[in-house]
Amino acid sequence: MKSWIDSRLGGAYPGHEVSLVFVRGLTADAVAQGLGGLRRQVLETGVAGEWTWAMHDSFAPEANDYDTADYRPLCEGGGEAVVFMVEPCSAKAHSPDFTYYRDGRCVLHFSFEDVGQRVGDNPDHLSAELLEAGLIGPDAYCELEDEDDGHDCFEHLDGRDDRLVSAIASAFGLPSPPLAEEVAAG
Repeated sequence: MKSWIDSRLGGAYPGHEVSLVFVRGLTADAVAQGLGGLRRQVLETGVAGEWTWAMHDSFAPEANDYDTADYRPLCEGGGEAVVFMVEPCSAKAHSPDFTYYRDGRCVLHFSFEDVGQRVGDNPDHLSAELLEAGLIGPDAYCELEDEDDGHDCFEHLDGRDDRLVSAIASAFGLPSPPLAEEVAAG
């Protein structure tokens, strides 16, 4: 099951584990400088509407920094940041994760693997949108999941990650970044 993020970005930057960040309230130069301050190599940036976006390395192996970046400084003083960690650990095949920051605080965070386990200052921030998309609540689970008849729930979960990205993008009014030619061709 590949999401839009996996199919469009996963593997597009060989040798890099990447994150995609959207920041409202900063220029592309300011975002690049802020990510540089976090020791994250910026691979590509752009501006679309009121959002600045950047593809960057998720980690800084040259500094032995394998921790998740702290994006709070990018949005202090009224800004917002929406972060998709595309390849949180490609060697272990983890799904992407999502974090929303506002005013220097983590409002919402969850892994695509378990949208029901949301944390942050307001873990219900996108609950209405996730419920409407059938990603949480009674419509999110397969009725045949507990039956022992050889049913494979993953067969009908195809597209789930795409619905998740779509619900997030719609809720925040995120643009589709104009990505490098080799990424867009994916």
